[in-house]
Amino acid sequence: MKAFSAAALTIVVAVILQVVLPGRAVYHTGWYNVLLIALVVVTIVGGRRAFRGAPLRVRLAIIAMTLGAAITGFAGAANGLLAPDNATIVGAPGERVRVDDLGGALVFPLAAAISANVPPVILERPAHAPTTIAARSRDIGSFILRALPRDVVYVDARDLQGNHLTVTQPAGRAFLSPVLLMEQRQTIAGMDLPFDSFNVPAQRRVVKAVLFSPEQAAMLLHGAAGTGQPAVLFAVDDENDRPLPHAIGLAVGGGSVRAGGLLLRATVLTYPTVEIVAAPALFAVALGTLLVLTALAALLTGNHRANVAQLDAAVGELDARGREHVDGNQPGSLRVGREADDDVPPPGLVEPRGVE
Repeated sequence: MKAFSAAALTIVVAVILQVVLPGRAVYHTGWYNVLLIALVVVTIVGGRRAFRGAPLRVRLAIIAMTLGAAITGFAGAANGLLAPDNATIVGAPGERVRVDDLGGALVFPLAAAISANVPPVILERPAHAPTTIAARSRDIGSFILRALPRDVVYVDARDLQGNHLTVTQPAGRAFLSPVLLMEQRQTIAGMDLPFDSFNVPAQRRVVKAVLFSPEQAAMLLHGAAGTGQPAVLFAVDDENDRPLPHAIGLAVGGGSVRAGGLLLRATVLTYPTVEIVAAPALFAVALGTLLVLTALAALLTGNHRANVAQLDAAVGELDARGREHVDGNQPGSLRVGREADDDVPPPGLVEPRGVE
């Protein structure tokens, strides 16, 4: 019975860890899932053996524990073997990204909502209320979602007279968005840096923007003024991607820079992406865990009552004063407890016997 209960509890703990600490690579390894299924088999076999000759109360507890362990174990194994890999969804401001695994679409916040705090993303699904996805993880059944912050660049382009110019992203997620998502990577001076590009149609310019973190900008500027803030390096080409003279400039801390006949300003902002991690079905895990814990409590209570019954049978039934009821008329009967002491008169009241 102990091995049977230990196997069931091990299954519950292992699968609960998949919910509490989701996304670990070990959950998708073959040996982990084989071990999980083996524990389910051990629980079923052990339950069958313990079932034989057990009283009704214990049999019901064994059935509940076996069923709960099987539900929980197979939910964990299904997640490890069949669930998709972790994914990170990137969206442009205002974009709706369809995610078939979620059965709905992720709606990313507009550029106007970007501030010092990471704005939430909304999950919209048919027949469900909208779900807000922020930094705190949200469990939606078979997936756990959370918003992860990442740096994006808001660009503003003007001509040399200060007139505002329209920015487009022909290769981006949103054609008219001024927010660069910086999804590509490039190595400059040994530093792995994110970059993106945009067009300025009115001036027939193609601009490449490379983002430096505050630490990388400090290395690039060798401790010059403005370090401690992110920087964006602009490189301006003509519409045929040919380099122009005086077309490279570094904008630090949201400042403007002149490059390729343009005035360019870059503001580094924090914008969310959505991390999607597969997890065992929460309802199955909750149901299986409840069955196992309820059955375990019933088994422990039944064992305690059985021990008390055996003790009463061995020692004898005690009355309210803690005295054993013994039939004194039967030969060989032995009185114990305070009842036996009551037959002995207290000292001083013993009748003196004469000497014959």
